[in-house]
Amino acid sequence: MSDQELVYEKKGSVGWLTINREARRNAISLDMIELLSKSLDDAEKDENIRVICLTAAGDKVFCSGADLATSFESADYVAGARKYAALLKQMAALGKPIVARVNGHCLAGGMGLMLSCDIVYAREGIKIGTPEVNVGLFPMMIGALIFRNAVRKKALEMIYTARTLSAGEAEEMGLITRALPADKLDDVVDEALNSIAGKAPVAVKLGKQALARAQDMSLDEGLDHLCEQLGKVVATEDAREGLSAFLQKRTPVWKGR
Repeated sequence: MSDQELVYEKKGSVGWLTINREARRNAISLDMIELLSKSLDDAEKDENIRVICLTAAGDKVFCSGADLATSFESADYVAGARKYAALLKQMAALGKPIVARVNGHCLAGGMGLMLSCDIVYAREGIKIGTPEVNVGLFPMMIGALIFRNAVRKKALEMIYTARTLSAGEAEEMGLITRALPADKLDDVVDEALNSIAGKAPVAVKLGKQALARAQDMSLDEGLDHLCEQLGKVVATEDAREGLSAFLQKRTPVWKGR
């Protein structure tokens, strides 16, 4: 594997992003943030890429959060935090689905990366949590994502006590999509990636972005917004192709328009 802190590979219609800092427990550095942001941008612009998978090197740690050995060397720690927050925003707003393959422990800022993905499959036996209070910190930006996914009271217990969760507990809380045995993880991830890659890309893009914008709207506003966005989907070439293929009992040929 490349010596870069993040590796971007194209495999068919899937863009694979691999955090590549195994010796540093795949901790987040400023360089890694920049590489991840650029790779996401490249994948979004690439018409051949339909879905993205985020994973990590090795099988022990998916991401341990910020690299504390170097984070506080910066003259402006908050500036680094802003870059991390900008990355989370970019992931949430991306026009292509992101699937997380969590093959090791996921802690602190790693949870922010994980929760910014649309679908999360995690290996049984790993630990997931927010241990920041153990070192005098607090999961600030990550909290915005935690409370959009998890049961609030259980999430607060995790945050305040720094107790790590099993993958099964994380699934019950809504932090991940599914906890899977190690020998099933890759099969399920590949099945999901292949399935998403075969769907109408323009519909998926418009749908993902519409749901993200509607999340914080009132019910009336959300319904009006989504109705308007449905009109945009219906007007696409892919929607016409999908209907024609259905009526003709054939496989649709998507053009992404």
